[in-house]
Formats: sequence, C-alpha cells, structure tokens
Amino acid sequence: SVREIVESSARLGLDVLTLYAFSVENWKRPRSEVRTLMRLLKEFIRLELDSVHKHNIRFQAIGRIRELDESVRSELQHAMTITGNNTGMLLNVALNYSGRAEIVDTFSRLLGEFKQNGHEPEISEELISQFLYTSGIPDPDLLIRTSGEMRISNFLLWQIAYSEIYITPTFWPDFRRRHLLEAILEYQRRDRRYGGI
Repeated sequence: SVREIVESSARLGLDVLTLYAFSVENWKRPRSEVRTLMRLLKEFIRLELDSVHKHNIRFQAIGRIRELDESVRSELQHAMTITGNNTGMLLNVALNYSGRAEIVDTFSRLLGEFKQNGHEPEISEELISQFLYTSGIPDPDLLIRTSGEMRISNFLLWQIAYSEIYITPTFWPDFRRRHLLEAILEYQRRDRRYGGI
C-alpha cells in the first residue's frame, strides 16, 4: 500500500503526502507488536529509499522523533539527508505523532521562544502555524480515512480545519491506486468554501 500510494501520488503531481504511521497512543500496544512495527519501518526505509530518491521525493518525519529508538532515528535521519535536496513531492511520515501532542509541543516551543527573546508577540494563527511540526507546509486539502472509521484519530488536528474528508470502507493494507483516484475524483467534485457562502 505505502509503495503504491507514494509512487502514485508523486506521479499525479501531489505536492505533499502525509502518512500516519505510528501514533503516540500506539505505545500502549504489546511490546512485541511495537518492536515489530519499528523493525518493519526500518526495513521499509532501507528497501524503498532508492525508489523514493529516484522519484525525486523528499522524505520527512514528523512527531516526537526524539523519543524513538536511536536505530530508528538513525534510519530516518539517513533518509532525510539522502532526499533532502529533492524537489518533487514531500513525503511526510507521522511517527510517534498525535495532534494533541503536536499542539502541546508547539506551545512549549512558543513559550521557549518568548522567554529567550524577552518579549511577548501577538498570538495569531500564522504564528502558531510557524511552530507546528508541519511549519512551511500547506494545510491538507484532503484527508482520506480508511477502514470506514468515522473519526480522525488525533491526526493533524490544527491543520485539517478546512480539509475535505473522504471515508472509504477499504482497509489500509488493501488501499491501492484506484482507491486513491476515487478519493481524488470525489474531492474534485466538492465545492470548498472555507466558511464562506
């Protein structure tokens, strides 16, 4: 699924694709399952990095990366370094991520900045956006929710304020290019008003 969706998104000319790979809450899973997920993540990066680089895709990880095992951080850093100068699609992988944790981290960084500079700037949406994990990246146009779930599962809470949401009954392991195209076609039929008439 990941390989096909990443390559298809790049070919379609999408600017950014963000995949929710591992949430802060996923640490509650059995230790053996967490170890397996981290091993699979490292294997995926090793196996797919050449293809990602060949397709001019820039890789980035967002979330509380510093809390991941050093071996995982090393693989992530290697992938970000190798693809750092690529100019195609940005592939964001959300790891040890939750929308609430991101907002907490954002305000912690803001407070640190204020204390360091000794002044209190005016708080605005633009200022907050500058301190998010996704700083400098446009907010998502489309959120695709697989497996028919009617929740956003603590994902990009700030950024999806005006995103269109597409829910599919297809489970992520079965999600393929045709499902992505169906979601995009549905999105193109929608009238986005951003709160206006």
